[in-house]
Amino acid sequence: MSGKVQLSQTQQSTRLRKNRLSLMIDEIWKSRVSYLFIAPFVLAFSLFIIIPVIVAFGLSFTYFNTIQAPSYAGWENFQYLLSQDIIFLKHALPNTLTFALIVGPGGYIAAFVLAWLIAQIPDRLRIWFVLAFYAPSLTGGVVMNIIWQPMLSGDRIGYLNSFLLGLGIIDEPQLWVIDPKYLMISMVVVTMWSSMGVGFLAMVAGILNVDKQLYEAARIDGIKSRLQEIWYITIPYMKPQMLFASVMAIVGAFKAGQVGEQLSGMKPTPEYAGHMIHSHISDYGLIRYEMGYAAALSVVLLCMIYFFNRLSWRLFGPKGDE
Repeated sequence: MSGKVQLSQTQQSTRLRKNRLSLMIDEIWKSRVSYLFIAPFVLAFSLFIIIPVIVAFGLSFTYFNTIQAPSYAGWENFQYLLSQDIIFLKHALPNTLTFALIVGPGGYIAAFVLAWLIAQIPDRLRIWFVLAFYAPSLTGGVVMNIIWQPMLSGDRIGYLNSFLLGLGIIDEPQLWVIDPKYLMISMVVVTMWSSMGVGFLAMVAGILNVDKQLYEAARIDGIKSRLQEIWYITIPYMKPQMLFASVMAIVGAFKAGQVGEQLSGMKPTPEYAGHMIHSHISDYGLIRYEMGYAAALSVVLLCMIYFFNRLSWRLFGPKGDE
């Protein structure tokens, strides 16, 4: 008797699964046009994001020199990374964290302040200010060669040295991008200046979309200063834009690993002062052709970016999505 009951229950669960599957297929078929429109994005995202991440994760457990077939190495890459890779432990990891913790929050705060100030400008002038701050993020290496390398040149004709020598602040030219004492500072300044990208545009749009009636109602309720308006109205109202900007700031800070090499013209940078995880991955992957170890480094970098992105979701994400 019990066997018949178990058999009937199994048949019922099988029927429920078939019904659910058929209902899901029917729903997909009803929305087939919508799925057709999102298909190009899904294919591109899978091809260039999901598959490379899965492949990198798999290669991180192998030894792969791009010539021979990958051979399984277990946890050896991660053990070497966390215990024997002195350049990673003493230079790449600390430099990356220092750079990201300064450039990420610093660039994010600067983008918000500039976006708020620009939002107070009349419409006809606003577009020119937005373009002026957004343009450096588009030019990239061109600005590096035309502006920053002459600016930070280590001789007397370098713009910064010439200016400081003229004021008597320094007695001799400083090697701003060669001296390890100044290289990280130069990298931070250059990256902060060129960090006003799409996150900055999102913040401008978010501030401009705040309903003006909210400010009027807040003044009636007792808010008296602009700072209170920003804290109690602007920031809560534009949380989606702030979340997007924070994610872009985090990704931009962690991936800006070649700035030190571009400024100093050396690879690696002097005394590894500007050497970061991105540079370490490039070194092992594109120069030494140790793709397994480079993949392990990329997995560590991905985990770091994911951790800080989750922190951004905690701060700005909808509470129901956590």
